[in-house]
Amino acid sequence: MNTILKTLNNRKFILGIWLLLAIFLGFKQYHKGSYNNYLIFKHVYHHAVERLNLYAEYPQQYGDTNHYGPFFSLLIAPFALLPDYIGTILWQIANTLFLFFAIQQLPLAFKKINAVYWIVAHELMTALFSFQFNISIAAIIILTFAFIQRGKNFWAAMLIMLGTFVKLYGIVGLAFFFFVKKKWNFVLSCFCWALIFFILPMVFFSPTYILQCYQDWYRSLAQKQQLNASLTSMQDISVMGMARRISGDVNLPNLPFLAGGLLLFALPYLRIKAYADLNFRLLLLASTLIFTVIFSNSSESPTYIIAFLGVSIWFLIQQRPFKIWQIALFVFALLLTSFSPSDLFPKFVRENYIKPYSLKALPCLIVWLVIIYQMMCSKFNQTEQLHAE
Repeated sequence: MNTILKTLNNRKFILGIWLLLAIFLGFKQYHKGSYNNYLIFKHVYHHAVERLNLYAEYPQQYGDTNHYGPFFSLLIAPFALLPDYIGTILWQIANTLFLFFAIQQLPLAFKKINAVYWIVAHELMTALFSFQFNISIAAIIILTFAFIQRGKNFWAAMLIMLGTFVKLYGIVGLAFFFFVKKKWNFVLSCFCWALIFFILPMVFFSPTYILQCYQDWYRSLAQKQQLNASLTSMQDISVMGMARRISGDVNLPNLPFLAGGLLLFALPYLRIKAYADLNFRLLLLASTLIFTVIFSNSSESPTYIIAFLGVSIWFLIQQRPFKIWQIALFVFALLLTSFSPSDLFPKFVRENYIKPYSLKALPCLIVWLVIIYQMMCSKFNQTEQLHAE
């Protein structure tokens, strides 16, 4: 038993497992011809080189459309220039290593960080199956938090702007603004990085073309929001999606849900004296990771690598011994959110209940509400930091 526990807590062993998942799933999906997302990504670069509309449909090249910002054309370039059989594998490895590194920077005890790696491994697989960039979005949010914790404002600002200019999700890193020391320095850094990421694609392409791309990007995102809000979409696995699909009313608007969610999300900021407590800050990180996904109708199953990191962080910082309800809620999330899209879950239940009603979002919603309650009602002091450490 001790040997098994030692192996499970061996950081190199965990990294090896993660890399094997990245390589194996990349290889498997490439040889199946099932790597549509990667084709979309690499053509963002090629279309930019040819000055084509980045957001038009190109059915002869791939299905669906691109929804990433013009700066993504530079980010994907090193992979797009390689043959697909190499580019796909390296893309998987790069995203996996980035997330592994980000989790390692969390202010948690060694064994708790290892626990996070194991808990999210299945969600990582789900994201790797479809070559998702959301793996890196999760890394960006976590690393932003870690850098702010360490007073590295310049690099935290870089990550926020990088995530924003690639997929907008990165903007949620601003949720940690009140934990920033030297706030004006941070604001100035954000402004400088925003300018860099805005202008840099113009250096490689043309200012006129890139400005047009930004307009096209805005239109594509607006159109995507409308398409996602359906009763049959593979996306909209969100609070709004659950409400629409359970009620059968496709016309339920997003705004009331977003307004309510934002109000609840913002309430803990009133507890200014709690900011100094590490547990409070970690709960806000968990809240941010979950909120980003469950209140976006662009969320699909692989997006939950972001939310489930929030669930794992919430669970691991609970005071020991765990309460029965905490264990039950965590297991509920593990089964319904993480395992439900896979063959580990009964197909009949998955196809007739989980997918049609967006129930993958349900456990994350409950955990998020618990987090808000704990942030509002728990006593935070220096001794409670030991739960995280």
